[in-house]
Amino acid sequence: MLPSEYRLRHEKDIKTLFARGKSVFGIWVGMKFRKNGLETSRFAVVVGTKVSKKAVVRNRLKRQVRAIIHDRLTVITPGYDVLLFMKKEILEKDFKEIEGQVLQSLKKAKLL
Repeated sequence: MLPSEYRLRHEKDIKTLFARGKSVFGIWVGMKFRKNGLETSRFAVVVGTKVSKKAVVRNRLKRQVRAIIHDRLTVITPGYDVLLFMKKEILEKDFKEIEGQVLQSLKKAKLL
């Protein structure tokens, strides 16, 4: 679980990130990011109902992505708000493939 200081929670922050953030897209993972002026980076993970109608599946994907981020908090560049969103094709992938895509997106955004 991500510690609370690394979570992006407020709707205002997320809407600002969608409106003014830069985008990076992978095969199954999309990402919006923006400088936040804080000492830590904050993260949000979105898995919409288009990916799966089942909340169990969506929540599992969110937990997996948060675990990937949690393991690398020390190497991720501080001072950014990051929103990760999943595409439907991610359902057939295992954890290692998801991890590879998330890390690739972070590298593309120069946050790793």
